[in-house]
Amino acid sequence: MILRHSFGRPLTALCLSCAVAFVAVQGAGSFVAPAYAAEEANTVRPEIAKPLQAAQQAIQAKSYGQALTKLKEADAVSGRTPYEDSVIAQLRLMAALGAEEMPTAAKAFEALSGSGTLPAASKLQFTLGIASGYFRSKDYANAATWTNRYLSAGGTDAQGKLLLVQSLYLDKQYAPAAKAALDDIHGLEKQGQVPSETLLQVLAASAREQQDWKLYETALIRLVADYPKQDYWADLLHRLPTHAGFSERLSLDVSRLSLAAGVMTTAAQYMEFAELAIQAGLPGEAQSIVEKGYAGGVFGQGADAARHGRLRDLVAKAVDNDKKTLDAGAAEAAKASGGDPLAATGLDYYGYGQFDKATSLIEQGIAKGGLKSVDDAKLHLGIAYLAAGKKPKAIEVLKTVKGADGSADLAALWILKAGGRPY
Repeated sequence: MILRHSFGRPLTALCLSCAVAFVAVQGAGSFVAPAYAAEEANTVRPEIAKPLQAAQQAIQAKSYGQALTKLKEADAVSGRTPYEDSVIAQLRLMAALGAEEMPTAAKAFEALSGSGTLPAASKLQFTLGIASGYFRSKDYANAATWTNRYLSAGGTDAQGKLLLVQSLYLDKQYAPAAKAALDDIHGLEKQGQVPSETLLQVLAASAREQQDWKLYETALIRLVADYPKQDYWADLLHRLPTHAGFSERLSLDVSRLSLAAGVMTTAAQYMEFAELAIQAGLPGEAQSIVEKGYAGGVFGQGADAARHGRLRDLVAKAVDNDKKTLDAGAAEAAKASGGDPLAATGLDYYGYGQFDKATSLIEQGIAKGGLKSVDDAKLHLGIAYLAAGKKPKAIEVLKTVKGADGSADLAALWILKAGGRPY
């Protein structure tokens, strides 16, 4: 799977008319700014009012560059009062945000903040607006700085938190990006909310850039849990056999999960699955895979069509022989001193679609004890319960698989497939 570096639009453009009320024209060129003024006595002189009125009209018409030009005319008037400066700065901030001239917007914001005339709520909105503008301008370092400023000042907008994570990642600050993403994910999960796919993708990409494969798989598992796309499943299953200590005997189980997750697509994968099943003494399961291959148009095509036919014949012969002794084999397994024959016979019945019989025999094998691998038996019991449609029981059993050889990892992924959470 390739996680793209483009995560879509992280934040919609700040709505200027919602951020702070526009300066209103009052009478003969006098301005009153309701968002800032404590008294109506705060007015501007006519020689400043004229360019400010033109700037305001330009902002309303979204002619932001023209508005900034008009504001320079107001700057040229000497002897301005602090209030007049605050009105100019207010309009300059809105015009600069609209024009995405972020250094100008930041300077105007600092002037307003320093004057103490900017209300706290508007201050937060403008801070986030500047951060978003820097992001759209691809100045990710400043986008991260201003988003951090927004959050530190008490901002809680979810888009602001996502903007921080994206800005840090695109600025190649991968460790801080991963930490910010994890903090956000944990916060959302504590509130019972599902993290966005974009947030999880950024976590995965940040982990990959650092070659932190444990964290990368943590992100993939959460992506599979809430956004179970084939790409995520394929990446998880591709990485599973690379885990330290992973046992090759579990290859058949990896194939089972690959089929269940919908990521088994090639004739070679189907061939390997069927051959592993035959080698494990499970001809019924092998036959099921071969028939699925033919039904899906994977087998019987191309240069290997004859090979597929030979496999089909081989499997059919093995099934005929197996079925003649299957029930007798179950009776003999019950007499054995250890539980392995019962568990193996149960798995054989699973291959023929007799799931209730399979779960019963595997349970008996576990209860008898003396197993070479009780984790393998529990894993197969959980898989059989899932096939029988008993998800709660399957999840309960799968959660007891603790093997460090890959069986616990497989059990966790089967829990995900069942709709549970292994974390």
